[in-house]
Amino acid sequence: MSKAGDGILSGAREALAYARGARDGFKVHIPAEVDVRAIRGRTGLSQMKFATRYGFSVDSLRNWEQGRRRPDPAARAYLMIIEREPAAVERALARGPRDETTDRSKIGRTKEVA
Repeated sequence: MSKAGDGILSGAREALAYARGARDGFKVHIPAEVDVRAIRGRTGLSQMKFATRYGFSVDSLRNWEQGRRRPDPAARAYLMIIEREPAAVERALARGPRDETTDRSKIGRTKEVA
């Protein structure tokens, strides 16, 4: 696996461990404020295209950019990832549902016949 792939896999394992309650030594930093307009601006996308590409509603995006509302912590974390690693987000979102022909976790497994 590539160095980038190893890093992504390692991060996913840490996130899973965190979700399962293993939080010793693991700190998450989610900023209290994010500049949604600046993040979108760096992508060069319109509000509609940004919202569609990353799964936000256009209304939410507009409210965040105009200061009427604040993104919740999960949205702020997601926006940080979009800002820092937009290509990784796009790769992850571009993949369709996994099927048996692409699911590497099933390679080498056999089905039991009753």
